[in-house]
Amino acid sequence: MQFPSNDHDHACARAFRAFIGSKPFPCVGAKSAVAKERMKVLVARDITSGWDDMRIYPALLAFIARYRRDPTLFQSFVVVFEGPDNLSEEAFEEHLWVRVQSLSDKDSWLGQPLDKRVHGDPDNPHFSLSFGGEAFFIVGLHPRASRPARRFSSPALVFNLHAQFEQLREEGRYETLRNSILKRDEALAGSTNPMLARHGEASEARQYSGRAVDESWKCPFQSRAKDAVLDGR
Repeated sequence: MQFPSNDHDHACARAFRAFIGSKPFPCVGAKSAVAKERMKVLVARDITSGWDDMRIYPALLAFIARYRRDPTLFQSFVVVFEGPDNLSEEAFEEHLWVRVQSLSDKDSWLGQPLDKRVHGDPDNPHFSLSFGGEAFFIVGLHPRASRPARRFSSPALVFNLHAQFEQLREEGRYETLRNSILKRDEALAGSTNPMLARHGEASEARQYSGRAVDESWKCPFQSRAKDAVLDGR
């Protein structure tokens, strides 16, 4: 399939922005990013394939460069995959981590630094993913997600900058925004999200896919933090 030169006008990108902009969607930060045209959407083929990883990674680095030039609040980078639309929650979670591992491996191979504001070990409560020296929290969405806020018509990965959460904390706005999102999510789903935790309380890796997991769950991500320990760095 031929992709348009600008994914902004792709049908999947338009559908994603409409989903975020719909009245029930709870995340007001994402709504702001869409309304102010600060949400960059890249459309890829298949979340179960590495076909587009070499498009995704440089686009992510370009997003980081733009953010550093203008660190305005509520900017997100989104990858919407055209399919498949029939993945179970477990299968989606598996392929989310395969894509994340592929992107992280490219970041490591190019010698990009880890963001020193977070930890690279997914078992650590201060963990965040790091690309191009910037920490990210990922939100996964797909058609069979159990939480309505995560139930989009195609698989999608939203890369949210850790620095923006910290900026909101410094400005005294984080708790107000968080509470607003939690109330809106509970109104939409009829229950609170059991996986939510503040950064530093539990590893955020447990939250990425949207699937409810128990204490026995182990993150499949192979972090560079562990490699550095083995190498003696």
